[in-house]
Amino acid sequence: MWRSVAMVKLVRRVSQFDLVRAQTLSYCTMAQGRNPSLNNGSRMPSDDDGSNGVSMSKNLGKDIKHRIGKNVSKRDRVSFLVSTLLDLQDSKEAVYGTLDSWAAWEREFPIGHLKQALIALEKEQQWHRVVQVIKWMLSKGQGTTMNTYGQLIRALDMDHRVKEAHEIWVKKVGDDLHSVPWQLCKLMIGVYYRNNMLDKVVKLSKSMEAYDRKIYEKSVLMKIADAYEMLGLAEEKNRILEKHSDLLDETSKRHTKQSRGKPSKKK
Repeated sequence: MWRSVAMVKLVRRVSQFDLVRAQTLSYCTMAQGRNPSLNNGSRMPSDDDGSNGVSMSKNLGKDIKHRIGKNVSKRDRVSFLVSTLLDLQDSKEAVYGTLDSWAAWEREFPIGHLKQALIALEKEQQWHRVVQVIKWMLSKGQGTTMNTYGQLIRALDMDHRVKEAHEIWVKKVGDDLHSVPWQLCKLMIGVYYRNNMLDKVVKLSKSMEAYDRKIYEKSVLMKIADAYEMLGLAEEKNRILEKHSDLLDETSKRHTKQSRGKPSKKK
């Protein structure tokens, strides 16, 4: 079903000149790298080349089908998508149209390829694109896992959209802390702490206590303790530190063992 809908969107969107031009530019760039003859005497149509718009649209559909069809390797499909997304204008419609076109030729929803593309975009620190790709994926009813929501929260935070990150946490993650992985709790405490949302740090900490969730890392414990202190809640700070004193003791013991294990310097 999703495939037929995507095909309809493809036909509609491929006639939009801006998207056509952006996708064609990306394809030609990759094609030139493989075939040097394309560099001789060839040029990309300018915005004034309106007479070529129709032929460009027709050829684009063939090019995309060729590049993202069955016979294209997994590596090429992913790299093609990443390079195309990086070349696109900052438009939700353009990004979603490209993703629809890219996925339309797949028999099954390409969740594995999308994960690889997201990793590549993260390495390029293209957080805005990461957010757009994940939201498109979720709009198709795909990838609705804790890992995906965690990836979205992190990208929103890095894209300076902490309010949206908080909304995702509240609506999709934080309603049942029994099932939320520790790493995701750690991520959210870090997001709140970095953005000076100290009341949210305290609230999440208390919710974790209510669900009998343990704190596993000293760095997270100290963020919570600092939040209590900066909010003037010294008693709560002392209580939380005492409750998780084992973390402090383990750190102290670890440092002691390391110092004992080091050979003494000869004078």
